[in-house]
Amino acid sequence: MVEDIRSLIVDGAWPPGSRLPVETDLAERYGVSRMTMNKALGQLAREGFLVRRKKSGTQVAQPRAESAVVAIADIRDEVRRSGRAYRFRLLARRTRPGKEEDALLLGGATGGGPVLWLQGLHLADDRPFCLETRLINPAAAEGATAQDFAALAPGAWLLQAVPWSVASHRVRAVNATAAEAKLLEIAVGEACLEIVRRTNAAGDWVTGVRLLYPGSEHQLVANFGPEAGAAPARG
Repeated sequence: MVEDIRSLIVDGAWPPGSRLPVETDLAERYGVSRMTMNKALGQLAREGFLVRRKKSGTQVAQPRAESAVVAIADIRDEVRRSGRAYRFRLLARRTRPGKEEDALLLGGATGGGPVLWLQGLHLADDRPFCLETRLINPAAAEGATAQDFAALAPGAWLLQAVPWSVASHRVRAVNATAAEAKLLEIAVGEACLEIVRRTNAAGDWVTGVRLLYPGSEHQLVANFGPEAGAAPARG
């Protein structure tokens, strides 16, 4: 049963984005109980073949977007490479004093000056793809406070407008909180990929960002040669 459904997906009989029949219909088709079918679909979801959502049911997963471990990629490109339409939706934007909690994004204090705090959703075919929470240092990113970021995502604008010299990444697996799950339209506690990044220029921080991807939507890749462990890469 699991092998048959997996083959239907791999062979293209059920293409990416297609909706599966409801569990009861699938259980009847394969002559098993609904509980057994639920476990089978859960296994395929964990393997990355399916995406299960409360409101829209079970769908065949889209090809996973890829980004390099050490590169700063434009999320627009990640989505478009997977053949889907990209859109950014700003959820919140405000200028406020720096807080102690900002150190989690920045790896250090803000220095006490004002920060621009933003949160938004990157969408692929109008489905949540990545939840972004970002701090920008207005003193280092000239013109940031004049941007409304209603359509152009802050990361894309920063890549175009603000030079940076040093970046640091932290990558880990986390479980979605209730608030995050609601925004990403996934189950509470679902595995997600978290990327936290900070960039600096001329000795001052420019931006700190937390990117949260549903685990079924994203993977990291790294290309390296036999000497990769001998010395740090330069670029």
